[in-house]
Amino acid sequence: MLELMGVGSDPIAQLHAAHETAAVLLRTGRAADDPAVTRRLVDLVDEIGLSTLADLWSSRPPRSLPGALWRLYFLREWMRTDAPGVARSYAAGVRFTEPNHVVAGIDPPRPDDVRRVADDILRGAFTGDFAVALERAAAFCLVASAGGADLEGSEWLLRSQRLQQMASDLTACAGLWRAGTLQ
Repeated sequence: MLELMGVGSDPIAQLHAAHETAAVLLRTGRAADDPAVTRRLVDLVDEIGLSTLADLWSSRPPRSLPGALWRLYFLREWMRTDAPGVARSYAAGVRFTEPNHVVAGIDPPRPDDVRRVADDILRGAFTGDFAVALERAAAFCLVASAGGADLEGSEWLLRSQRLQQMASDLTACAGLWRAGTLQ
């Protein structure tokens, strides 16, 4: 993707492309008062593929704007493609993390509800308070992490640790956004 944009393998150009595309995407979504624009932004991965966003944003620091957007799109894709598994893990984690369950807002945690909330969280990044969308995603990560670890045991340990780290990064990004320093 970056080669197609004329960026090649220049690390400075890649850095600028990642940050500029994230800023433009978020700015466009937040400025639009058109549900069709918001829908296209939420469905972006469906159009261009997760690997395209990964090429552009996944190598950026987790506590940056492209890092935050990458995590939101990545979570949405996981929640949509493995909704039954996510719902099962989430349901098992509710008893361990009730406050996070309330913030994440998946009630009841059925596959259709998981898919709906995946879109709601990302939509909120464009139409609501970006920090709240990040916090909802972080809360979701914590509930799913706890439930997966309880259900699956050691097989889920690495995923659980990654979800906990993602929650920490998303929460930090929410604070940076509120401080006006998330770039």
